Amino acid sequence: MRILCSVAAAILLAACSPGSKSDAPDPAAKAPPIGEATDVTRAANAAVAERLPLEETSDFVDATRGLLAQLKQDTITDAEGNVVWQVSRRDFIAGDSPDTVNPSLWRQERLNSEHGLFEVTDGIYQVRGYDLAVMSVIRGNTGWIIVDPLLSQETAAAALGLVNDTLGERPVTGVIYTHSHGDHFGGVRGVIDETDIEARDVPVLAPVGFTESAVAENLLAGNYMSRRAVLMFGNTLPSGPKGQVGVGLGPALSQGTIGLIEPTEEVPGRGTIRVIDGVTFEFIDAAGTEAPAEFMFYLPDFNALCTAEVATATFHNALTLRGAKVRDLLEWSRVIDYVLIEYGERSDVVFASHHWPTFGQENVETFLRGQRDIYRYTHDQTVRRANRGETQFEIAEDLAEPAVQSEHFDTRGYYGTLNHNAKAVYQGYFGWWDGVPATFNAHPLEAKASRFIKAVGGEDAALAIGQEAFDEGDYRWAAEVLNYGVFANPENQAARDWLAASYEQMGFQAESGAWRDFYLTGAQELRNGLADAGAVRTRSREFVEGVPTIELFNALVVRYAPEKLSRDPFELNFRFTDTDEDFVIDVGNATAFPRPGVQSEGAVATLTLSRDAFNDLILQTRSFREIAAAGEAKVEGDPTALLAWFTALETPDFWFNVVEP
Repeated sequence: MRILCSVAAAILLAACSPGSKSDAPDPAAKAPPIGEATDVTRAANAAVAERLPLEETSDFVDATRGLLAQLKQDTITDAEGNVVWQVSRRDFIAGDSPDTVNPSLWRQERLNSEHGLFEVTDGIYQVRGYDLAVMSVIRGNTGWIIVDPLLSQETAAAALGLVNDTLGERPVTGVIYTHSHGDHFGGVRGVIDETDIEARDVPVLAPVGFTESAVAENLLAGNYMSRRAVLMFGNTLPSGPKGQVGVGLGPALSQGTIGLIEPTEEVPGRGTIRVIDGVTFEFIDAAGTEAPAEFMFYLPDFNALCTAEVATATFHNALTLRGAKVRDLLEWSRVIDYVLIEYGERSDVVFASHHWPTFGQENVETFLRGQRDIYRYTHDQTVRRANRGETQFEIAEDLAEPAVQSEHFDTRGYYGTLNHNAKAVYQGYFGWWDGVPATFNAHPLEAKASRFIKAVGGEDAALAIGQEAFDEGDYRWAAEVLNYGVFANPENQAARDWLAASYEQMGFQAESGAWRDFYLTGAQELRNGLADAGAVRTRSREFVEGVPTIELFNALVVRYAPEKLSRDPFELNFRFTDTDEDFVIDVGNATAFPRPGVQSEGAVATLTLSRDAFNDLILQTRSFREIAAAGEAKVEGDPTALLAWFTALETPDFWFNVVEP
């Protein structure tokens, strides 16, 4: 009887499977046209427009207030003539939102498209709309104090040129990096250089831990983060209503030269006062919030508060899509509450490193309170639900949009979202695992994909399931099923096409610019393969020259592949003639460990050269043989040990696969 029941059940299951329905999707059917919103997507976007007061005008008043001038040229180019930024690429963002863009994101990007030099208040100015970030400029007694000189030196130079042309030329008398993300320091050499800093004793101030954090993200883990940043920021997408419309945090990343000049001081504490060119700054440490190293500052001479990237016109990331350390939303909310209490009543304006200012003391307090509340809500409600046994995935589905997000556009998920920020809070407390034994040591995706395809009856059956989900508007399930198909067989063109179509519809619906870019870039890579442009160029001479030598060695040793070492462990001495620095690298069977400030008597070789020549080696602009032939390097001891060390260093490819195996 049991055998008969089992057979009957199997027949019934087969009869009900997608592959056997008379009206089941045809595995040979072509994916829907590229770049068109489905009825489901149009309805979803229309529902957003119906629910939110998108015509509210106060943000537009603030975003356009104080416009003084705009760049006259359409493009900013680098020394080779490559386009770093094109102003007109965002001209399409006007009027009502198209079907292919979430209308709330469209509103945000209309605001982000306002560009030019703006007066915040007499003596404080901002250049907005020519890079992802905003460059603020404060008038000192004799010159300009530059706050966050953008990502690229070309856009920073153009921004400063616009300031000088409009307000009168002045020297740069101070530079402030509010935090350790590249879009806030990378353009520094467009406004000043080390020679000028030293000659005129120009202060370059940053928060405690800035240099270490900046190097960690851009060199130690820079290759992986930069590759994922291509997807997050839509660097390879065409601009337009079917492509990149903005990131939510700002328009886009510029594509210029990134540099680094070390701070002359890393400022600690809260309430720490420094006077730069006659202007009093009161710094407020905010480490561990939006960046590992970050500060805000208050300007008592102007009754103005700068919130850096801690409080901007969007809900930010607890875990950025490009990859980074999880950020502490509890501390984030506490820091905002601190400035609310300490400076809210004293601030007539609050401005940040992205977006536009908020004007009026009451509005400042409302802005800070809303920002505080969205971070605290996400933290507290995630932890509350976790404590009653919910996993990060269940919490993300269950966490309701709070009233503050419905009432204040600056708290909406144009960059970070409730969904992935709740998962990040969970990860911060409990790790990556959801506690289910089956998921602790599950197969990796490629191995799991082949098993899934076999379990559902083959590639055609999986494709039919994915198509059916797509037709029903369940693009999340369609993407999951079809992704198994692609990872099981990346040559399955139908699976690729339908997966790309699913990503595209999710991108068209996304309120987060980062989500949209990730989905649409994923679709593009499935359809067209990997691009060969759009990478963020942090491995430039301008950047490497600003990296402390110990951090440069740390960046080298994470490239060490011990399986490539062709000899027993040894030690190497390095001596840099121009910086008067000594280092030892202890090369072992598993690690290579750098030690600063020492030389080993047991080292098998000592390499003496200038730091500048060492930079050439790192950047591969000159070989060791060329440097030695020029008399710029000397080896004492066994030169084959140096060769063994450098041979064991990997140079990772940038354009590795993300959306396919």
